[in-house]
Amino acid sequence: MNPVLVLLLLGLAIPLLLIIGLPAAPIKWVGHMLGRVIVAVILLFFVNLFGAQFGLHVPINGFTAVVSTILGVPGVLSLTAIHLWVL
Repeated sequence: MNPVLVLLLLGLAIPLLLIIGLPAAPIKWVGHMLGRVIVAVILLFFVNLFGAQFGLHVPINGFTAVVSTILGVPGVLSLTAIHLWVL
C-alpha cells in the first residue's frame, strides 16, 4: 500500500474518531481480557519459577494461557496437577 495513502487515511480517521468518539464497551472488554491474560501468564511463570526446584514445568503457550485466563488460579492449579499426574 502506498505510504501517502496510509498517512491520508490515518489523517482522516483520527479526527473522525475524535469527533464521533469510540464506543467504550469493546475497549473496556479488550482491556479487561488483556489484563486477565497478563495475570494468568505471570501466575504460570511463578509456577515454573518455584516448581523448577521440584522438576515441575508447565509450558506457557496459547492453550495454557487460555485455560488459566478463563479458570484463574484453579486453572493454574489444575494445569499443575495434570502435569504432575498425567504427563
